[in-house]
Amino acid sequence: MRYSLSTIKTEVLCGVTVSLALVPEAISFSFAAGVDPIVGLYTSFIVGLIVAMFGGRPGVISGSAGALAVVVVALVERHGLEYLFATVVLAGFIQLLFGALRLGRFIRLVPHPALLGFINGLSIVIIAAQFKQLKVDEHWLPFSELQVMVPLILATMFICFVLPKITKAVPAALVSILLISGIVIGFDINTRTVGDMADIAGSLPVFHIPHININFDLISIILPFAFIVALVGAIENLLLLNMVSDMTEGKTNTQHEMYALGLSNVANGFFGGMGGCGSIGQTMINVSSGARHRLSGMLAASLLMVYVLVGSHLIEMIPVAALVGVMFAVMIRTFVWSSFKLIGKVPLADAMVMLIVTVVTVMTDIATAVIIGSIVSALAFAWKSAQRIHIKDEYIDESGYKVYQLEGPLFFGSSQRFKELFHAVEDPKDVIIDFAHTKVIDQSGIHAIDSLAERYMKYNKQLHLRHLSPDCSSLLSKASRRFVEPNESEDPHYGLVIDYPAKTVI
Repeated sequence: MRYSLSTIKTEVLCGVTVSLALVPEAISFSFAAGVDPIVGLYTSFIVGLIVAMFGGRPGVISGSAGALAVVVVALVERHGLEYLFATVVLAGFIQLLFGALRLGRFIRLVPHPALLGFINGLSIVIIAAQFKQLKVDEHWLPFSELQVMVPLILATMFICFVLPKITKAVPAALVSILLISGIVIGFDINTRTVGDMADIAGSLPVFHIPHININFDLISIILPFAFIVALVGAIENLLLLNMVSDMTEGKTNTQHEMYALGLSNVANGFFGGMGGCGSIGQTMINVSSGARHRLSGMLAASLLMVYVLVGSHLIEMIPVAALVGVMFAVMIRTFVWSSFKLIGKVPLADAMVMLIVTVVTVMTDIATAVIIGSIVSALAFAWKSAQRIHIKDEYIDESGYKVYQLEGPLFFGSSQRFKELFHAVEDPKDVIIDFAHTKVIDQSGIHAIDSLAERYMKYNKQLHLRHLSPDCSSLLSKASRRFVEPNESEDPHYGLVIDYPAKTVI
């Protein structure tokens, strides 16, 4: 693909901005996972580069992730780094399996309220994580330091909010980082810098096979961690794909994303990384600054390694307040504030899903939140659909048959309600159920018809099914051995009338 000069400029500036913001994030998540900061930097480089090159959607930034750090910290404490590397390799292979099985396509089943909850929950998590930069050993920094950092954070946020209204020629996040850094360095302001967090100087990652004995005990230890890492990483990346697609109106390839993420984590484990996935904060910085191509993500990851190799002394001079301010500003914009207005306007079930996913994302992890939200949405949908089945009309035809015109889906959720609609004792000898406006969806629907037929048989009455669509007819026929041949003359439109004189054998 050929880039115009304007596109290249935008992609380069976005890449530089993201690379600067990746540094403190990688260091913080390394501390959270209980590993050396260089491990987090290697992770952001490897995952960021591979996913940017081969992922399912340009613009998505991947790297070290807090959601994964909190998963693996217990493993590192109990068994050490070698087990961590083995876990990451296995997680990568699991994600490759997700790609081969095309499991990524099922992300479309995640309802929109759950997506809003995911965005809001992660925004809260990332904002809360920034306060850790104002602490040392779980204690707040001295007031003398805070009274310097807080104004710098507010100044950074002010630039991020105001500059885009004046010009979008350069990313506001980059301008704010450079300007605040210049002020701190120029006026020799004593404030916490990246260098105070950790020394980021290092060398290129080296290929390393984990020094462990492969046996059943090993698998029993690392498999649960690997599966959680794979699942959380996959869900976060796939949800980010949806977010970026909505923002940029582009198409995504979930299978490519799973392959890229899996490959990156396999490489991660063999080159000393701790496992990574999509980063909502860096992705929002990238996309909101105008990036639409793979160049920005590739450049951000590459620059990260340049900083490690030759530019550490410059990056370590950047004030932490500038980077915290950028993340505050970006995530405040990312939070879907309009969701509060939706609470009173959307169905109660949708509002509950949004709130549940938000809270569970903050309290546990993304995978758990999305799974719970999807289950609640599915149950709410099933309940609503179950209420739709009813008798549209009923009458006695010229042959003396009682005809019930049914409307609504017949499935597990509505099967009990379906049976309660009919009165076998009061009905005449022959009863027709007209399915022109309904559909038999599953085996529970078949069983409901089966049970109803048996009820009518007890009173020596016969049940007939009319106007079944071809797929409903096929479903019923496969489950039964005792259907009467269709009478097409009675049912010219659908070509099917089924007399149901006996219990279906299931």
